[in-house]
Amino acid sequence: MELLKRRNLSVFGLAAVTMFSLAACGGGNTSTASEAETAEASETSESSTMESSAPEASGEASGEAMDPAANLVGPGCADYAEMVPDGDGSVAGMAEAPVAEAASNNPLLTQLTAAVSGELNPEVNLVDTLNGGEFTVFAPVDEAFEALDTATVESLQTDADLLSGILTYHVVEGQLAPDEVAGKHTTVNGAELTVEGEGDAITVGEEGAAVICGGVQTANATVYLIDAILMPPAQ
Repeated sequence: MELLKRRNLSVFGLAAVTMFSLAACGGGNTSTASEAETAEASETSESSTMESSAPEASGEASGEAMDPAANLVGPGCADYAEMVPDGDGSVAGMAEAPVAEAASNNPLLTQLTAAVSGELNPEVNLVDTLNGGEFTVFAPVDEAFEALDTATVESLQTDADLLSGILTYHVVEGQLAPDEVAGKHTTVNGAELTVEGEGDAITVGEEGAAVICGGVQTANATVYLIDAILMPPAQ
């Protein structure tokens, strides 16, 4: 009888030890699983944070890929592109330089370049002014200057105020895209200039100067090549 009791106690003790060991093992697995879940959640959180803080490359890429010829208007744009398909004076080339420099590279604007850089009249040099801000420039092509009579040219060569007043009448502060250029605008001269029409039929001023090719971008200006010189109203 005493031997039977001892055997029962031994079995009971063995069972207790076994149950304790299993419980201990089970607790260890739970802790390991919890740590793994915590680590996974942390990695997911870090990944989400990195993704949300990353720059939106799509917007930057679209800006870099912008085509300088995308917004051109005017019946002469194709001829301009054929005449100057590449190089500094082309549409793409002008987009890389400030407006006075860009104009000097354009073979259609040699006379305007001379007028704004002191070559026509040494007392009138607007290069730094034009390169130093954001502007819309209505740029008469060489044929427009060639249409001037000799007396007018001589006056411009000697009358600095007259030349400066005419040149600044071709410039408006701020860049006006082709879809917003129509309307009345105050020029750098101080007088108002009216632009009418849209697309390939835009005219400028009382002279009705036609836009040959507009929306040409430079580093700091939007340029509209026009076929006549604009004269400011008498003040």
